[in-house]
Amino acid sequence: MASSPRVRLDPATRREQLLSLGVRLLATRPLEQLSIETLAEAAGISRGLLYHYFGSKVQFHEAVVRRAADELIEATSPPPGEDQLARLAYSMAAYLDYVVENHEGYLSLVKGAASGNESLRAIYQESRAVLTDRLFTEDPDGLMLPDTPQTRLVVHAWAAMVEGLVLQWAERPAGVSRDEVLAILNGSLPALIELAR
Repeated sequence: MASSPRVRLDPATRREQLLSLGVRLLATRPLEQLSIETLAEAAGISRGLLYHYFGSKVQFHEAVVRRAADELIEATSPPPGEDQLARLAYSMAAYLDYVVENHEGYLSLVKGAASGNESLRAIYQESRAVLTDRLFTEDPDGLMLPDTPQTRLVVHAWAAMVEGLVLQWAERPAGVSRDEVLAILNGSLPALIELAR
């Protein structure tokens, strides 16, 4: 039985395909275990071709982490037309589900921010800024929190709490249901903002 001929992809399409595969692999393993060899084997291509697209292992890791962060931002973007609290609830549910489904990859993003790798730290900070800045949008469908130093401080502290709580729950739910976690996430921000007024 003859095998089907390989389809030659243009470089941009091939790179996108490799990044998507890298993100899928990152969902189930730490970044340090995502090697050029692993991706080359999964993609059925040579290591040399991967180096052609990414240059080095570090550049490959940075590209995959950036793609994963972009996917998180897109997945948590609330739909228009809902009230403010419904939009927050949508984003929190999407965030929780993303972290659970991509636990190792998200943990790699967080660990990368704490490491000495400035590029990974920048990716983490940029994605965190997008997620929190949404709360200050002037869009009538946004939460439209008052953009004051006190509110910014509260939102950044709340975002750190959300991240820690979701990561811990994903690793050890300890009898706490998804709905109970979401109730904490969704109820804590309005309560904290009220205290800061």
